[in-house]
Amino acid sequence: MAKKLEITLTKSVIGAKPAQRKTVEALGLRKLNQTVEHQDNVAIRGMISKVSHLVTVKEQ
Repeated sequence: MAKKLEITLTKSVIGAKPAQRKTVEALGLRKLNQTVEHQDNVAIRGMISKVSHLVTVKEQ
């Protein structure tokens, strides 16, 4: 697995379920097209899979 992940919010959370909004917020994403960097681990991968339709992921 890659050591770091770049996660970008590509779709709005308007209309998303409350749990998905909380997951996006927990990833540190606030604005559209904002990118955050996280360590690659199982917890982050699980969060990404829950909101995969809202974010794009780039491995580094």
